[in-house]
Amino acid sequence: MSVDRAEKVDQDTDWLRLDPRTVLVRVVLFSGVLAGAALPTAFGLAGSRPLWQAFAWVATGVALALAVDIVAETLRFRRTRYRVGRERVELHTGLLVVQRRSLARERIRSADLTANPLQRVFGLVKVRIGTGEHTSGGESTLELDLVTRAEGERLRHELLARAAVTAPEDPDHDNALAVLDPRWIRYAPVSFVAPALGGAAAGAVMQVSEWFGAQGEVIDWIGDRFQDVSVTWIIVDLILLATLAGAVGALGLWVEMWWNYRLEREPGGTVRVSRGLFTARSVSLEERRLRGIELVEPLGVRLCGAARVDAVATGLAESGDDRHTDLKTLLPAVERAVADRVAAQVLREPEPPTGAPLAAHPRAARTRRVGWALWSVLVPVAVLALLGLLVTPVLLYVAAGCAVVLTPVAVVFALDAYRSLGHGVSGAYLVTRSGTVRRATVALQRSGVIGWTVKQSYFQRRAGVLTLTATTAAGAGAYDILDAGQSQGLTFAAGAVPDLLAPFLELVPGSVPGSVPDSARGSRPDSAPGSVPTTEARSTEG
Repeated sequence: MSVDRAEKVDQDTDWLRLDPRTVLVRVVLFSGVLAGAALPTAFGLAGSRPLWQAFAWVATGVALALAVDIVAETLRFRRTRYRVGRERVELHTGLLVVQRRSLARERIRSADLTANPLQRVFGLVKVRIGTGEHTSGGESTLELDLVTRAEGERLRHELLARAAVTAPEDPDHDNALAVLDPRWIRYAPVSFVAPALGGAAAGAVMQVSEWFGAQGEVIDWIGDRFQDVSVTWIIVDLILLATLAGAVGALGLWVEMWWNYRLEREPGGTVRVSRGLFTARSVSLEERRLRGIELVEPLGVRLCGAARVDAVATGLAESGDDRHTDLKTLLPAVERAVADRVAAQVLREPEPPTGAPLAAHPRAARTRRVGWALWSVLVPVAVLALLGLLVTPVLLYVAAGCAVVLTPVAVVFALDAYRSLGHGVSGAYLVTRSGTVRRATVALQRSGVIGWTVKQSYFQRRAGVLTLTATTAAGAGAYDILDAGQSQGLTFAAGAVPDLLAPFLELVPGSVPGSVPDSARGSRPDSAPGSVPTTEARSTEG
């Protein structure tokens, strides 16, 4: 149906407005921003004039800005309207620059709801309607800011109801796949968020003290507390305090993000994640957009035997206010067994593909990683030693200490990185694993692989290994199989996704055509037996 025809069909649909309390919510939020900026501004102006005069000027400015904001928000509310027709969803807004935007309902793939604490007090939510396309100007999304919670739920069900008509019936629909377990919070302090929050807390203390001209006093106070302590222990104590502050902050952030968590499958083949203590979030994902699962194990979380589950899906573009929101996360860090079970349930598989046995990579891959680790230590140590010879002998002792401490650490990380390498096939899924500081296991639908990229550097050719990249339209867009054996990797790629790479391969004399290695076996409807070289293969494109 053409756009003109669709507009004629939708002309009988009534236009709707946002909730009138939108004006109040936005004005209150702006007032908070003004109040936060007014206090340091007033103290800054009070340096050369009386304090009461500085506060009077700031109060006058705040009142004028607030009046302007009230008028602007009222006009914005009166000029904003939307309607949901049978063919399109339309949004008209703007005063001087009028924007008229619309999305075809057949292209809509998501209708997500969010509400911060202030919006929840008034019973309002923001509705973000998306088509699942990646665009730079945000043309693939519409945001209704704000409507009532009931209206948001009505819009979500109505806009995603099309999937319920076309998707097969699920007798177990609307079942919870996972709900909050308070014991999961124990993995929050071991994530990378904790040290980042600790550093941010220390920086915030120094920044606020600088605003009030008391940074010197804060530094002197810290110095008085540690006046009888050596410099080394001062650094250690400050790091421990920052780590403790970061751990407490990570616990609070986890509670805010994951309280009231629920992962459920709704009628029509939609997976929904709802969570949030202060800011409530609801993210819906059509299963037909799902191309796989990524099991993420950051180092600290992995040492505790846990993992996080992310979706590999098309159309998870993050823009606007959701830029820092992890929309793809289906499950926070939990026990590895629980993560595997939930991954299997989301994919509707009897066994978790992420738990399948994987083929090991050749020893050359281990040699390469150990070499990189040694070079990463040797270069800075050599620089310190050179500076020690030219500047001061103290740096020679620093270089020796770094070599003694960092070399075994780097080698341990290199060996762990090698042990983390693996690839295989589990049913309809291609599985690859890599990483040490952040280990990731990706189970990707073999039918979702649209291309292979074979990369081999000069050093890889000498070592007899190569890197295969599976290209897909979902998730990160490409997933690597790092440093696989040359024959092993090419044979695996040809067997995992038949007819995609096989035309570019030729048999090496002495190979056994027609057989497929265990790591490349799986159920794929369009696989052709006898078309895959097995023991040895090489690319015809060099």
